[in-house]
Amino acid sequence: MNLSAILVVTRPEEIDRACEVLEERPGVEVHHVHRETGRLIITQEAETIDDEVDGLGRIQELPFVILAEMVEHHFAPESPIVGDEP
Repeated sequence: MNLSAILVVTRPEEIDRACEVLEERPGVEVHHVHRETGRLIITQEAETIDDEVDGLGRIQELPFVILAEMVEHHFAPESPIVGDEP
């Protein structure tokens, strides 16, 4: 299992929409919301590193996202790296 912390930046007026859409994504949880600056800290769980990177890419493509960058990453030593079976 891979766990990443992601900083998401959106326009302050879009923060509620961003939270709603992100919370609907599998493995994503919103942990901190700074309404004045439009910044969110979220976590994303994924089976593989490839899935983790793909998930970040899908978040970056959301129309209300100005910036989304992985700021921390943890993985279990037994986690597959590139879609391999465990």
